[in-house]
Amino acid sequence: MANTSSRTLRLLSLLQTHRYWSGVELADRLDVSVRTLRRDVDRLRELGYPVQADRGIGGGYQLAPGASLPPLVLDDDEAVALAVGLQSAANGSLTGIAEASVRALAKVVQVMPRALRRRVEAVGSVTVAPQWEAIPQTDPDVLVLLAQACRDDERIRFDYVARGGANSSRRVDPARLVPVGHRWYLVGYDLDRGDWRSFRLDRISDPAATGIRFGRREMPGGDAAAFVQAGLSRNTGTTTVRAELLAEAAVVRDLIGRWATVEPAGAGRCRVELSAESPEWAIFALGVSGAEVVSAEPAEFAGQIGDWARRLGALGV
Repeated sequence: MANTSSRTLRLLSLLQTHRYWSGVELADRLDVSVRTLRRDVDRLRELGYPVQADRGIGGGYQLAPGASLPPLVLDDDEAVALAVGLQSAANGSLTGIAEASVRALAKVVQVMPRALRRRVEAVGSVTVAPQWEAIPQTDPDVLVLLAQACRDDERIRFDYVARGGANSSRRVDPARLVPVGHRWYLVGYDLDRGDWRSFRLDRISDPAATGIRFGRREMPGGDAAAFVQAGLSRNTGTTTVRAELLAEAAVVRDLIGRWATVEPAGAGRCRVELSAESPEWAIFALGVSGAEVVSAEPAEFAGQIGDWARRLGALGV
């Protein structure tokens, strides 16, 4: 059994990962009795953590919102991810929190060990937020609510504006939040339509958690990003392109696999297929691969690649 201090920190870490834990499950995770668990919970409360408890058979614990934010327990990877995410938010990708993100980033980095600071700086130095096209911004409150619902398997409802402008109310069992290209999407099971759907977050309004838990369904294909990409390719407002590159498929997949389907095409070559909301974004994705483009289709897209190459060549790039 761990000592009291380390066990209490472990308990706090567990409470921060899920909305609700049964008492028996928590005690098993900590390798303590239920009685000892109650004492550890009381210690957290004395430190200012608002731990709520349900008594009786099947009772459990959850970390409730408090009047003030107590310290959080983060491992190294979580701390780096938090700092990088704050850097992204500081670039203005989320509405109304750029200044707050800068303040929070300063506080987080200030208390980081030197090794973790170097990791954050390394990631930031090779991460570029493309700003040459207007990007619909996402309300951070919407993002947080949907992320919690995905985590807790909680049914949600919201208003949604479809591509054609029609407004409707949706009841959805959310599964994943996915960044594809330069937008966020929610993938979930639409109860009224009886099928899986993807929803652009910038088109969602007035989301609300219903308090209803659901059993997880198997997502078609098992890959949320691929599901969104497939939906985009069926959308007449997107551009679907195919290209052959002089590079190994595994290398290209690591670089642009979140946007594209990449398959081997012989020694040192691969075929890429991707859907984007504009030809410029497709060209950007191929450029990120760093590989020479051997061929591209449709023909007009190949022509646009040539136009961009000539423009850059004229600058001596």
